[in-house]
Amino acid sequence: MVYGVLRLINFANSEVFMLGTFASILVATQIFNYTLESEPLTGFKLVYTMLAMLLGAMIISGVVSVLVEIVAYRRLRAVTSNRLTSLISAIGVSIFLAEGVRILTSSAPMGAPRILDKITLATVLGADIRIDILLVIIFAIILLVCLDLFVNKSRLGKGIRAVSMDYDTAKLMGININKVISTTFLIGGLGTGAAAFFYVTVYEVTVFRIGFELGIAAFTAAVLGGIGNIRGAFAGGLALGLIEMYSSAIFGTEWKSITAFVILVLVLLFRPNGIFGESLQQARV
Repeated sequence: MVYGVLRLINFANSEVFMLGTFASILVATQIFNYTLESEPLTGFKLVYTMLAMLLGAMIISGVVSVLVEIVAYRRLRAVTSNRLTSLISAIGVSIFLAEGVRILTSSAPMGAPRILDKITLATVLGADIRIDILLVIIFAIILLVCLDLFVNKSRLGKGIRAVSMDYDTAKLMGININKVISTTFLIGGLGTGAAAFFYVTVYEVTVFRIGFELGIAAFTAAVLGGIGNIRGAFAGGLALGLIEMYSSAIFGTEWKSITAFVILVLVLLFRPNGIFGESLQQARV
């Protein structure tokens, strides 16, 4: 979303994700007073607790993402067209947020109470299908469909696509550029917050540096699918996940983190437009 509009890799989004994971856990522990020893929930109590955690993560991530755009990017966009300056600013904001949380948490990881019981629904070819994993898959597809419909069907979505195709022409046509860009950051932040909630649901822990490795993986998935292409990023994420799992099985789990870097280098060398990059370039032309 952000790259499609600004042609800018928003490195600070990794820390937006990290803040979303902390927000999700704090909702459970500080608002609902659950602890690591609490029993998993059931019924209506489970539903509204998870919804509150999801909304808390999305709101914090969305607000922080918009603030990052206003503080770190908007002023620079007004005074210079040099994208390198914005890139340096993005890295600076990323370090600021990560180090700020590191100081506040004394570098200690924060565990999440088990809200959802990790029930195995079925076993297929030796692989357990757990309810939390299935939940992530279903909601990822729902979020993709909603985002795709918003970008392609809504009036504001058409404005976002217009700005991504031609910034100056969109401005001449009366589109409020700042509003479109802030909305793009807000949508990206909300999606990042949702991802943070589902990460906490599955892994039940977070730490100040959690965003770096996942940020590299997300960037690799976007490049693999065709950076700036929403559907391509989704397909790239699935492909990268499968590649990481197979590489872990073949070479060992210690190679999982390296896999994303290797794939990133290979894609940039041999297919920099990504799997679905060609259609994106044609659309811009």
